[in-house]
Amino acid sequence: MSLTDLKRRKKKIPQNKVSIEDFIEDANNYAFGQPNVVSKSRKKLSRVKHKGLDKHSSKIYKHATFSLTEDTIGILDRIAAEKKLAKSRLIRILIREFSVKSKHEQSTIIELNDN
Repeated sequence: MSLTDLKRRKKKIPQNKVSIEDFIEDANNYAFGQPNVVSKSRKKLSRVKHKGLDKHSSKIYKHATFSLTEDTIGILDRIAAEKKLAKSRLIRILIREFSVKSKHEQSTIIELNDN
């Protein structure tokens, strides 16, 4: 046994779990030199139950990657911030809403958005 084994060590502070959306948003903010979101969201989590994915639900979520234009990303960011929803949840809502429309309504939307 050496003397280094006898040193007092600081107790590790347990860290709160961070959602995937918050982690990615914080990484993007760091890349653009903006303040982080994770510390703000941790405060919110302690006050209000997080409205993200229910980790204990029977639904299985699968990671997906999509290519979006800068304009579309800006619109998605704005709507998500205004409605205080995760972007992935907002996309799931929009997909569900599009899928219940009639074939004619879907075709009209597609034609209006063809660029």
